[in-house]
Amino acid sequence: MSLNALGLCGALRVGSTNRLLLAEARRLLAPDGWEEGDLRLPLYDGDLEAAGGIPPGVARLAAQIAAADCVVIACPEYNKALPGVLKNALDWVSRVKGAPWRDKPVAIVSAAAGRAGGERAQSSLRLCLNPFRPRVLPGPEVLVADSARAFDAAGRLADPAAQRLLAELMAGLRAEVARNRANVSGTSL
Repeated sequence: MSLNALGLCGALRVGSTNRLLLAEARRLLAPDGWEEGDLRLPLYDGDLEAAGGIPPGVARLAAQIAAADCVVIACPEYNKALPGVLKNALDWVSRVKGAPWRDKPVAIVSAAAGRAGGERAQSSLRLCLNPFRPRVLPGPEVLVADSARAFDAAGRLADPAAQRLLAELMAGLRAEVARNRANVSGTSL
């Protein structure tokens, strides 16, 4: 099955452990095509939208979401919730016509300094995604705690249990894409 995926990293920092986790997810998903969305967008402002319409970066992100077979979101935890750049991107994309998130298979992963590994961030992200009606996989939850020590020198996830959970989640994402395609074509698996 051909698979084109989009990765979204809620951390802008190049050396973010969520960026490393997203790379591990990509490796395990092994899609035929992979793009990463750019969340460096202007802050949502109704006046900005009224004056100039949807910014080009937002239109591009919405088109990437719509074109992807699935989306992997690496969501760090900032002050017990999802990061502002990710929430801002969701707010902007909600203003684009065409419902790009609708029925889109989505997997969420998190790496965080705390011992819960981003659990609250994932919970808040799931809540923010609900209005768009994607097919967010319920699990397994991939919550990488103490993330500064969770990756080896090559940037690979070091914990075998976390590797197994991530592999299972990516296999589940692939299966959800197959189910989604079967539902669209009217065939059964």
